[in-house]
Amino acid sequence: MAPLADLYQLTMAYGHWRAGRHRAPAAAELFFRRGPFRGAFALGAGLAEGLRCLRAFRFSAADVAYLRSVLPSTTEDAFFDYLATLDTSEVPFLQVKGPLLVVQLLETMLLCLVNYASLVATNAARFRLLAGPDVKLMEMGLRRAQGPDGALSASKYSYIGGFDCTSNILAGKLYGIPVRGTIAHSFIMSFTSLEEVQPRELSPLAGGDPVDLPALASSWLGRVCEVLQTPLEKVNQGELAAFVSYAVTFPRDFQGLLDTYCVRRSGLPNFCAVALALHQLGYRAIGVRLDSGDLAQQSKEIRQVLRTCADRFQVPWFGTIPIAVSNDISEQSLEEFSREGSEIDMIGVGTNLVTCPLQPSLGCVYKLVEVNGSPCLKLTEDEEKMTIPGTKMIYRLHDAAGHPFMDLMALEKEPSPCAGQELVVHVLGHLDEARTVVPTTVESLHRTYFRDGQVREPLPSLLEVRNHAQMSLNLLSPAHRQLHEPQPYPVAITEQLHRLLTELQQDRR
Repeated sequence: MAPLADLYQLTMAYGHWRAGRHRAPAAAELFFRRGPFRGAFALGAGLAEGLRCLRAFRFSAADVAYLRSVLPSTTEDAFFDYLATLDTSEVPFLQVKGPLLVVQLLETMLLCLVNYASLVATNAARFRLLAGPDVKLMEMGLRRAQGPDGALSASKYSYIGGFDCTSNILAGKLYGIPVRGTIAHSFIMSFTSLEEVQPRELSPLAGGDPVDLPALASSWLGRVCEVLQTPLEKVNQGELAAFVSYAVTFPRDFQGLLDTYCVRRSGLPNFCAVALALHQLGYRAIGVRLDSGDLAQQSKEIRQVLRTCADRFQVPWFGTIPIAVSNDISEQSLEEFSREGSEIDMIGVGTNLVTCPLQPSLGCVYKLVEVNGSPCLKLTEDEEKMTIPGTKMIYRLHDAAGHPFMDLMALEKEPSPCAGQELVVHVLGHLDEARTVVPTTVESLHRTYFRDGQVREPLPSLLEVRNHAQMSLNLLSPAHRQLHEPQPYPVAITEQLHRLLTELQQDRR
């Protein structure tokens, strides 16, 4: 991964090397300036991948040979020899400290690994907040993602953000994410009659002689159509055959896709007939899925039909069969489901999750903050792009209710703030105004994971990361967690850091 860099990282590295500055101690910070999706929170992700790349950061002989071909011919051979000796034995992550040349080389790689990961995790968290805690969320964006790498990242980081499962088999294999999926419209459309169903027989779950499932389903179809007052001749026989064929193959995992032809006149009666036939043999259908139309309204109508069949045929569990929906689901879709009321139990989200159309990039940046023990400051006419100098510690301040209410940046050498201590701070965006806060608890956000070329703490599993992310989101106050016009979450600096910033601004203007 060492060559995962922009070319100017290498040209700057050569400049540092020629000037003899390449071993100067330096520090850089990776951060973003605005919360994504106009929200007040973001989930940081990509740390584990960054650590793995740091641990393996080496320029191989083939890498060096390639760099010889792309850098100017005047580049000295000794520089390439030096690159071949590089490693990251002194570089932690996110707050990065080490030799100036190495710190510079890591910029693009770390931004690449953190930007999209954090963006899609945050996007997934927004879907989770809108769906509520009880609705299952399935990531199904593989075919719409930006290539296989983007698809795998989307599966992994949407799981951290709160999704329950993925359709992506490779993501399931690599990361242990639960995998789900049943049938598509093409499977149903490929059948025209019950004569095509092979094999036809299914043994009862409790044992006994095999039963002709097409014949049993057909007998149930007549009874279902009578209860639902649906003309039997309107029911599509190819769809019935597809359901029966799938049920014979997966009797414990039968789910019906209802909208290939007509939900009310065909899909729903066919599903009920096959599900009741399976029930007679001791099996339970696992759900239905909708992929078009007014999903909220249809879910309510389907639930009523399922309850009617449950009552009429004395099958209590039938009324609670899960209803899943898909079809270009967006945040707006979930808001409409909540506003209109629905009976939806599971939602599949693809394009609007993995491509993050509301904001395609998080915009993390990576800036030097200290070189040779001296703080660095970027001054610009655009105040938002000004950097905060010096190597820092970050603290999260909590109120009496346990909610975080501010993140505070302090110089690394400053004493740590204490719970119950009055603090004078300056909030970014309002630096000229001092304000006083008193935190109930103080949490240090920096931990050293990588030092001397080794990962120093065991990395949590993906499930542990997911649980931590959800717990952190739940700690946010409702004012910060709401998705539309949230109360801005303040980030502040200490009085001492504010003085340093002011002094450097005056010196360099």
